[in-house]
Amino acid sequence: MSYTEKNITSLTQLIEELEKDYGEYDGSVWYRGQTKSSHNLMPSYLRDNYHSETTLLSAFKQNATMLTDKQPTNSFDWMFIMQHYGIPTRLLDWSESPLVALYFSLQKSKDDIDVDAVLWSLKPTELNKNANIENDNEAFFIPSFDDKVVQGYSIESISETPAKLSPVAVIATRNNPRIQAQMGVFTIHHKNNIPIEEIGDKSHIIKYIINKNNKRTMLKQIELLGISEFQLFPELSSINSIMKKRKII
Repeated sequence: MSYTEKNITSLTQLIEELEKDYGEYDGSVWYRGQTKSSHNLMPSYLRDNYHSETTLLSAFKQNATMLTDKQPTNSFDWMFIMQHYGIPTRLLDWSESPLVALYFSLQKSKDDIDVDAVLWSLKPTELNKNANIENDNEAFFIPSFDDKVVQGYSIESISETPAKLSPVAVIATRNNPRIQAQMGVFTIHHKNNIPIEEIGDKSHIIKYIINKNNKRTMLKQIELLGISEFQLFPELSSINSIMKKRKII
């Protein structure tokens, strides 16, 4: 059984398809934008032969500890910081907003006119059922990184876990302006090198392929709706691009 794929040529069509697919669904839906439709849902750490995570973490800590405003208390917190600064991890970034995710897929690929972009949608609770993470008292339960069911995915524990656990969707504390602005959430892989779209019966995932000929128009449309670099990166470094766009500099 294959996952569902849909070809999208306009923002209006995308909204119509999302309404068809999730209008009657009561659970959370997460979104991830990628610049190339050929890319699968695998985290950066599992895409190449890197040193052990312990080695990466130690090397990062060596220079990052004095630069962090608040000291992380566990390896998950360190993973968030590493992910933030482009160090390979087992995390994948998602958003609870389809427009935010779409912005990332289009903004980063706007000059690459020969490649289709992609917006993935995910039912996190359905993905987690493949890892036997369910809650009888809560129909759409999603664990946090503090929950015991997720501790086997930590850097400290993964080497001691013989089984290859299925990827899971997890909520993290939004402890900085960027992750809050982007409505950020995460999936985390274990030792299992299978892409998220290939897990189980694949009913948890839908792939919306954004036609390469329509990327520029769709990007302008979502910018008209207020999705911008400064909104998603509320930092001083974003002001430069705003001023350039307004032709102030």
